[in-house]
This record gives sequence, structure tokens and C-alpha cells, in this order.
Amino acid sequence: MPVAIFVGACFNMSSTRINTYDPLAFTSRFMPVEEMKALAGNFFVLPVEDMYKHLARPVPAIRATSHSLLYITEGEANMGVGNNNYTIGTNQMLVVAAGQVFSFAPGDINKGYICNFNDSLLTGKFGSAELLHSFEFLKIWGNPLIKPDAETGRYIYQLFKRLVAEYSKNKLSNIDVLQPYLLSLLTEINRAYTPLLTQGNTRPNSLVNKFKELVFTYFRTHKLVTDYAAMLHISANHLNKIIRNATQKSPSVWIDEAIIAEARVLLIQTTLSISEIAHSIGLDDPSYFTRLFKRYEGVTPSAYRAIDKC
Repeated sequence: MPVAIFVGACFNMSSTRINTYDPLAFTSRFMPVEEMKALAGNFFVLPVEDMYKHLARPVPAIRATSHSLLYITEGEANMGVGNNNYTIGTNQMLVVAAGQVFSFAPGDINKGYICNFNDSLLTGKFGSAELLHSFEFLKIWGNPLIKPDAETGRYIYQLFKRLVAEYSKNKLSNIDVLQPYLLSLLTEINRAYTPLLTQGNTRPNSLVNKFKELVFTYFRTHKLVTDYAAMLHISANHLNKIIRNATQKSPSVWIDEAIIAEARVLLIQTTLSISEIAHSIGLDDPSYFTRLFKRYEGVTPSAYRAIDKC
């Protein structure tokens, strides 16, 4: 299983949705030590080795209500984010946007920093909603992999050190100090950010991003390309052409992958039957769900659940 980072969410075994829970509940389950229980609230930052040493068990595919940054200064980290697995090394970062699916397990040997925060840290005294929207890497459809150049990496490293120093001494008592440092850090990350879409005509790129956002919001109830074309006020053929050209995947594949990502979480985090999971993601035919899942994952839903329990 890939290695990843902290999440502030929990699940309800009797629910058809993955519910969220606070950092205290998470640390109690996966890092049951007193010093980790202190990581509650809307922000924390610490050396990643201080977190990994307390990790008691693998964290399966789960979702966060807050954003997380993992920056490596020595060694490597392996993480599953969305539908992809990533390996990062020195002066590289992975971003898990709020709402994104990810997973991790103990075992990586590395050093670096981890920072977890919610949107309130970006829209308070020194921030704004416009600033929040300018950071594409904090969108669920953004590119989670950040590879700064050497100069930007030095700035990022120094900002992490300053954040850790302030937070370790004063926790959240000086938000007016923490927020400007966090905003500076995110601005440096934005400097190093490479969009998944190629630069060029901004109108198609904007349309692609809006399509992705709509898919992640409505995939449970809207599964046809024509549904999204109607929301975007364009024809299905035009949407298909734009999405294929920009992402090398068809709109229907994007929809399917959102469905499968949700199904993976439900298979691991709940005891729902295959039929119940199919129904919860808007598929009334369990047989079709099984075929669709196997097409993308290579195994049936039942086999996927069994593998995770091994």
C-alpha cells in the first residue's frame, strides 16, 4: 500500500457515504499517543518523521476535509492520491486537496515537513476568497506533484522551518503570525506548480477544469456525458473533443474513474455489501458495477476488498 499523509476524516460503518471526523478521532485510531492528539483545530505543521514514528497501522483509502502538504528533504515517500501512485524525493512535494482520496502506510524512511490546514487559514485577516481560488493545486482536479527548482526549494524549506518554530512554541495562539507565513509558502508552491493541462488557449482549459469539478461533485447522480455538456452549455461532441485533447482521456473515463475512486473507499472503509455500494454510487445494477470495477482495477470488488484485508 502506498504511503501518504494525515487526514481529518472518519467513516460510519453503517453509512453509504464516507463521513468526516476531526483530527482527534483520527489520531486516536491511527496514532494513539497523547502528543498526536494535540493536533486538533484548523492548522498544524510538524516534521514528518515526528508523525510517521507514531503511525500504528496503515491508513486505507480515505478522504480529508482539509488540505495537506508533504514536503521531503531527505529520503523518499510513496503515496496514493486519487487514481495515481506517486514517489517523491528530496525537494519535492505532494499536495492532497480537501476532498481528495488518498492512502498511506508506515515504513518510509525520510525527513521533511507535513502541514495540514483548512480554507479558513486562507480567507482570514490576510487572505481572501480570490487568493484561495488562485491556488489550483488545492483543487481536487489539480496536479498534486510539486517539483520546485533549487532556489524556490530553499524558500519553501525556510518557510516550513519558520512555521514549525512558531507552531511548536505557540500552537494557534498567534494566527496573525502563522497565516502570512502559510500564504507565503503557498505562493512559493504556486510558483513551482505545473498544471496538468498544457498552457495555451485559456477558454478550453477553464472548461476542462470546470468539467472536472462538476464530475467530482455530481458523479453519483449524473453519469452521462450529455449531463455535463448541458451543465456547461455546450454539445456532447464538443465536450468530448475538448476533454480528449486536453487530458488524453474521454469524458466518460473521467466519470468512470470518479465512480471507481468512491467505490474503492467504500469497499475498504465500510462493511456495505457490493449491492449496497453499487446503489450508493448511483448504479442500480450490481452486475454492471462489478464489470465496471474489474475493467479499471483488474479484479472484482469482492476480490479488491479481500486483498486489502490480507
